[in-house]
Amino acid sequence: MSGPRYCCAALLLVATAAVFAEAYPLRPVRLLVPYAAGGSTDVLARMIGQRLTETLGQPVVVDNRTGAGTLIATDIVAHAAADGYTLLMATPPLVVAAALYQKVSFDAARDFAAITNVAATSNVLVVHPSVAAQSVRELVALARAQPGRLAYGSSGIGGASHLAVALFASSAGVELLHVPYKGGALAVTDLLGGRLSLMFANLTTVQPHIKSGRVRALAIGTAQRSLVMPELPTVAEAGVPGYEANNWNGVVAPAGVPRAVIDRLQREIHAIVETPVMRERLLQNAFEPVADAPAAFARYLDGERVKWSRVVREAGIKPE
Repeated sequence: MSGPRYCCAALLLVATAAVFAEAYPLRPVRLLVPYAAGGSTDVLARMIGQRLTETLGQPVVVDNRTGAGTLIATDIVAHAAADGYTLLMATPPLVVAAALYQKVSFDAARDFAAITNVAATSNVLVVHPSVAAQSVRELVALARAQPGRLAYGSSGIGGASHLAVALFASSAGVELLHVPYKGGALAVTDLLGGRLSLMFANLTTVQPHIKSGRVRALAIGTAQRSLVMPELPTVAEAGVPGYEANNWNGVVAPAGVPRAVIDRLQREIHAIVETPVMRERLLQNAFEPVADAPAAFARYLDGERVKWSRVVREAGIKPE
């Protein structure tokens, strides 16, 4: 096809996509969350889903599909129809699965279309008050003096909190004892009880315990200081140069969803996140708004996949 016919066909495709995006959605949209109700990712999904219901004019239904380290929900979305009616609230395990498990039913780079990184929550390095470390440097010195004796908890093998400590241990040159749990809340409970020495926890989860003094916060895992707790130094500032571990929460769709639909969803979410009321709600829940463009989020996912696959490989992390 060439010449005027090719131009007409191209214009027809563009017009068809535009009409489809304008009409979308014509029925409820399902937003899958790979975690149980009540967790930080679920809270964010419901905050955004409620507002999207208003702006799209169709219900956005949050569907919690837990299990298999987020693989169940991820698999459903990877193999769903590419029509924009099935979305995933994705988190770091999306880009780690291929490195962690021998067999996965999806390819994170091939089977998903990035829409936007909605908001980030900081990993915060916290210790039990009984731990004789008031700073990251003191914690590193203590760990070096007691190799393999300081126990840390995580939400499970290969989870974000596990990988955050694995990267910390590797970067700082220390050996720590990993105690995996079936969920971050259980690990936090044992940290509060003194059965664990430390962990990298989601700031949304542990902020109340930091304020009450039941745990001591040493540093934030992000590259920049948190908007929520700007008084805390970053881990890199506090003695482990180059360290960065982010908890991101983004929306992705099955690959092949029309670009016009992807762009509309990103615009709607960006507009929601930028409202003063929503920004305040996000910060109150320890979320930092992002809502970047699809191309920027896709590049970020590529970088995260390379980084954490290397951490899994070098640390020899294997699922149970």
